[in-house]
Amino acid sequence: MSNALQILINGLAMGSVYALIALGFTLVHKASGAVNFAHGSILLLGGYLVAVLHEPLGFAGALVVAAAGSALAAVLEALVLRRVRGAGHAAPTILTIGVDVLLLTELSRRIGTEVMGIGDPWGSKVVHLGDITVAATRIASLVCAVVLVGLFLAAFRWTNWGLAMRAGSVDPEAAALMGVRAGRVNLIAWATAGVLAAVAAVFLAAFPTPGLEHTTGQIALAAFPAAVLGGLGSVGGALLGSLLVGLTEAAAAGYQQQLHVLGDGLAEVAPYIVMILVVIARPQGLLGAKEPNRV
Repeated sequence: MSNALQILINGLAMGSVYALIALGFTLVHKASGAVNFAHGSILLLGGYLVAVLHEPLGFAGALVVAAAGSALAAVLEALVLRRVRGAGHAAPTILTIGVDVLLLTELSRRIGTEVMGIGDPWGSKVVHLGDITVAATRIASLVCAVVLVGLFLAAFRWTNWGLAMRAGSVDPEAAALMGVRAGRVNLIAWATAGVLAAVAAVFLAAFPTPGLEHTTGQIALAAFPAAVLGGLGSVGGALLGSLLVGLTEAAAAGYQQQLHVLGDGLAEVAPYIVMILVVIARPQGLLGAKEPNRV
C-alpha cells in the first residue's frame, strides 16, 4: 500500500512539472497553429541561466532572469516565424526544429559533460509522511505547478488576452474583424510558454536528479505525448495528459522489477506507448475536438 502511495505522489509531482511544459506546447499551437519543437532547448536555456546565475544573484534572482531569458527566446522565435506565417502550419513547425538545433548545440557546448547545480532552496531535503519518504522538491513542484496553472487558467478564462486567443483559435478571420491583434496574442503566448519552461527546468534539474545536464532539455519531449494524448490545442487536455503521463512513468519505474520482462527502460518509453494507444483509439486526443470537414 505504501509503495502504491509513493508511486502516486511521485507521479502527481512529475505530472505537475510535465503540465507546465505541455501547456507551453498547447499555448503555441493554439496561438499560431505550429508545434514548437524548440521548446526543449528553450527549457534548457532557462535551466542554464539559473545554474550560472544563482551564485551572484541568488536563486530567486536567477529564476527571474531565467524566466525573462526564456520568454525573450520564445518571443524572438515567434518574430522569426511571422515571416513564414502564410506558408501553412508545416513551415513554422519545421523552422522550430532548426532553431532547436542551433540553440541546443550552443547550450550543449557550454554545458559539456558537466552536471550543474541550480542552487534551489530545497536541496536534498525529504519529507516523511508515515512510511513514505518524499523529496521536498517534489512537494514544491506540485504546489508551484498548481499555483501557476491556476493563474494561467484564470488569465485564459477572464482576461482579454485569453478571450482573444480562444476567439482566434476558433475563427481567425472573424477575430481579426472584431479587432483581435493576432501578433500581440501570439507574442504573449510564446513568452508565457517560455516562462513556464524555465520554471519546469528548475524542478527537472533539482533533487533527486543530480543537476542540470545537456540532456535535460530532452525530458521536455516526455511532455509532448501529454499534450498530444490530451488533445493538442486543448488546455484541459494538456493538464489531464500530463497527469496520465506522470502517473504512467512513475508506475513503470516503481514496478520495474515486476515488469522486467518488458525491458529495463520501460519508464522512459511508457509515455509514448500511452500516447500511441490513445491516438489510435481517439485521434483528436482525450479532450480534443474533432475538426469539421468543409465541403
